[in-house]
Amino acid sequence: MTQNGKIPFVDLVTPHKELESELLTVFRTALETAGFIGGPMVEEFEREYARYCGTKDCVGVNSGTDALRFALIAAGVQKGDIVVTVPLTFIATAEAISQAGGRPDFVDIDARTYTMDPEKLHEYLHAKCAFDEKSGRLVHRNLQSPVKAIIPVHLYGQTADMDPILGLAAQYNLTVIEDACQAHGAEYFSSTENGWRKAGSMGRAAAFSFYPGKNLGACGEAGAVTTNDDALASKVRMLRDHGQAKKYYHDVEGYNGRLDSIQAGILKVKLNYLARWNEQRRERAALYENAFAGSESVTVPHHPQWSRPVHHLYVIRVEDRDALKKHLANAGIDAAIHYPIPLHLQSAYAALSYKKGDFPMAERLAAEILSLPMYPQLDAAQQQRVIREILEFTSNGVSSVAAPSGSVRR
Repeated sequence: MTQNGKIPFVDLVTPHKELESELLTVFRTALETAGFIGGPMVEEFEREYARYCGTKDCVGVNSGTDALRFALIAAGVQKGDIVVTVPLTFIATAEAISQAGGRPDFVDIDARTYTMDPEKLHEYLHAKCAFDEKSGRLVHRNLQSPVKAIIPVHLYGQTADMDPILGLAAQYNLTVIEDACQAHGAEYFSSTENGWRKAGSMGRAAAFSFYPGKNLGACGEAGAVTTNDDALASKVRMLRDHGQAKKYYHDVEGYNGRLDSIQAGILKVKLNYLARWNEQRRERAALYENAFAGSESVTVPHHPQWSRPVHHLYVIRVEDRDALKKHLANAGIDAAIHYPIPLHLQSAYAALSYKKGDFPMAERLAAEILSLPMYPQLDAAQQQRVIREILEFTSNGVSSVAAPSGSVRR
């Protein structure tokens, strides 16, 4: 949908108009039954989404941040435990670790996929950590804190390279919690299992966000934990509801993190369209990729053979990113930056004493990435206009961004 010829970064109006009658039915059902919190609509969505992801359980919660925090707590992360993740992600990844009582620590990203670099993870676990024979746990040598878990982030709609990450986790007795908040329906080919796996089905648990702009978005806040671990699912159900498995009987101290019934009903309706919407995103990504194939100034996303991405975001790299963003804005085209400051350089984590240069690939990419309009309703004429403006800008003297070599499994 355009307004006065403007191309928005994301269109949240058109899909809701197209589904208006189905979505209004959800609202009417809630009004007629007074089922606003929990109940059949939440349970139905949980069953359907677990089936979609290929997991035994799905537990609906209030947000993606709650999903990740509850999954970490349920997996046993305690005060002082280190949880390893990446610095190029939304702050909620690290917030969930801190709020679960843990300490976020980082490894750099792969130069081409922008997700966790398994070789950097291996270096971290092998060089910076050692097994403590007394506790039987892996301990960070300098911090003298136990390492408990790994959170690979499936970024921009593409999964991390999970086989080597899971292999390292098994070797060092660590828990893997997937941050799948941007990867609804993304798939990974596991050589270990000789088959495709959905994001959210590979770690001990996974967190999803259904923020409105996601591939599967609610009309407000919503999230979910997926898992094949019955005990973990049961713990998350208690955590989301003030620690109670039975009303007014509180086994643990919990939170108010329940999923609204209306949001669950909306998500169940939209889930029926997710496969089609993801395929439309792939078509639009292919158009971008083909258009920029001959450009020396635009680096397009790299998709290894083990990846079937769903293009939550379409992120290019250019040398003068800020100038291009301004050029597009002047042409009536919205673009965005995900994310301009890596987490280790954020003021919120100054106490962790990271410094510039600690994670050079994340820092380099943060200065070059630009997210283009990407959504199923983006039409060909709009997309051609975006492409034309970018090629016009880059052909006027902006030098190319060299694609760095990186350890990417083909």
